[in-house]
Amino acid sequence: MLGAKLYILKSSFKKKVCLILGFFCFFVSAIYGQNQVIADSLESIYNSERYEEKDRLKLLYELAKYHSNPEETLKYSNELLRRATAVDSTKRIIGAYQEMGSAYRLKGDHTHALESFLEGVKIADKQENKRDLGIFYLIIGILYARMGDDQNAILNYQNAIPILKADNDSINYASVLENIGCLYNERLAKPDSALLFFQQSGPIFKALDYKTGIANNLGNTGLAYALKGENNIAEKNISRATEMLEELEDYFPISVYLTFMSDIYADKGDWPSAFRFAQRSLDLALQHNLKEQISDAYLKLSELHERRGNTSEALKYFQNHITYRDSVSNLEKVREIGILQTEFEVEQKQIEVDLLKKESEIQLLKDKRQKIIIYATALALILIFVLLFFLYKRYSFVKETNTIIEEEKNRSDALLLNILPKETAQELKETGQVEAKKFESITVLFTDFKDFTRSSASLSPENLVRSVDYYFSRFDEVMERHGLEKIKTMGDAYMCTGGLHLNKEDHATKMVRAAFEIIEITEEVKKKDQTNIMPYEIRIGINTGPVVAGVVGTQKFAYDIWGDTVNVAARMETNSETGRINVSENTYELIKDEFECEYRGKMKVKNKGMMKMYYVKKPKLQMA
Repeated sequence: MLGAKLYILKSSFKKKVCLILGFFCFFVSAIYGQNQVIADSLESIYNSERYEEKDRLKLLYELAKYHSNPEETLKYSNELLRRATAVDSTKRIIGAYQEMGSAYRLKGDHTHALESFLEGVKIADKQENKRDLGIFYLIIGILYARMGDDQNAILNYQNAIPILKADNDSINYASVLENIGCLYNERLAKPDSALLFFQQSGPIFKALDYKTGIANNLGNTGLAYALKGENNIAEKNISRATEMLEELEDYFPISVYLTFMSDIYADKGDWPSAFRFAQRSLDLALQHNLKEQISDAYLKLSELHERRGNTSEALKYFQNHITYRDSVSNLEKVREIGILQTEFEVEQKQIEVDLLKKESEIQLLKDKRQKIIIYATALALILIFVLLFFLYKRYSFVKETNTIIEEEKNRSDALLLNILPKETAQELKETGQVEAKKFESITVLFTDFKDFTRSSASLSPENLVRSVDYYFSRFDEVMERHGLEKIKTMGDAYMCTGGLHLNKEDHATKMVRAAFEIIEITEEVKKKDQTNIMPYEIRIGINTGPVVAGVVGTQKFAYDIWGDTVNVAARMETNSETGRINVSENTYELIKDEFECEYRGKMKVKNKGMMKMYYVKKPKLQMA
């Protein structure tokens, strides 16, 4: 009976080996650069409380990131989440969920790990944080691969690839390649195909000098050669990977690689070495409370003893394996969470406007009035004198109701027109939704106050709001005077467009004229030396090109525009100087006959390479 149990044990371990392969790449992600030496230093600083309050969130994040003990990581990440939520720091909330999920994963708690990562996905997606969204998709894919859920693993890898590649996130892009190679190793049993992916990711890690990636690439390559039966090459790669990981104090993969070294020596018949490597793997996993690897190490030792004929020892280690295996969270619950993620991926934002709800209420009021008329008419046939009295009351009620309805309708229409362009508002009222539209040529302007954050720190909240309101109100007047449209404000940034619905032919010229007026407003404030208005230096950037426009949101909805044209306009502002109007080549071609411009040459723009830029100096003199 014992022999039968041990045969099942051996088969189970072989299956587990394949599953472990995929999870190795979990540590290739930039999220897992834990270093206990750094953690100890940071912990000393945090406990001393000799730091400014503004640095507390950063300290908590670093502590959670670098701590090698998952329990400590959970402690600091939970504290980070609590404090970051209190001050609405999206960046640190995302970091808290990343490190929290990582710690749960090291503990073998798949359920809470996936829940943490999915919370991070929701926040990153809502904030349009592409880089963190790509990283979350990567680590969720890795988690699914570790659980044997190939479908969800591939889905998340596919989601991650275009985001990470577009963001030039080389480390995590290489991680996706590494993890796809792991899938070929573990699930498809195609080590040759896996090596092709490892050969792509390895040079990227080396070019970046990313030691964690280099180490795991070596280890994963070694595992592929082990599956091919080329043990000498496998041993060489795994040994080098283990040495690097020991320097990095990255213990989980070390424990796994030691288990595979045990396999290699067992196949050679070197049983002392096989037992030594398996025991080292167990000791390391126990030291750092890595439950899954504790379970795997016990299983490996059980297998080795069974192969050597030590059935009593084999059974003892097998029982320990079962104990730790059962402590790992239920995978079925994790798969249920995976279904929730799939649903989250296909959710579509729907527009629900409170103003339309108001019209529904008006319709209900009209229906109620009709019922009153019917009842009153029926009653009039019986009681004439009652009817006369009722008609008088009804007349007064209807008159008052109609007045209220008209006032509310006028108020709703005015509010809607203040939020949306006229034709967009009309479409929303008539159809209940707004279709996104593409415009082939519009002009976008961005402004930004120099040193706004620093200079505003000395202002009272009242003076800060008063100053910003003064500038933006004056800017609004300029936009209305030139027939341009404000899109939104973001802190001290002001964004507007020309050519969406008005002035479709000369929107670039009008936008530049408006830009000169904006500069005049800021100069006027400095000259008048107004005590209640903070003087600011302003930068202006303008670009012309195609955009997509539409309404977003379900509550506090907004009209917005998207596209590369918007991004380039923002870059024009970033590369401008105070008191200057910086325009792209596209805008220059439209205004060069109206304005004198100074060619700045080609300048490097983030994610766009080198672009031509021009300063607009002044309008050209028009011949009579």
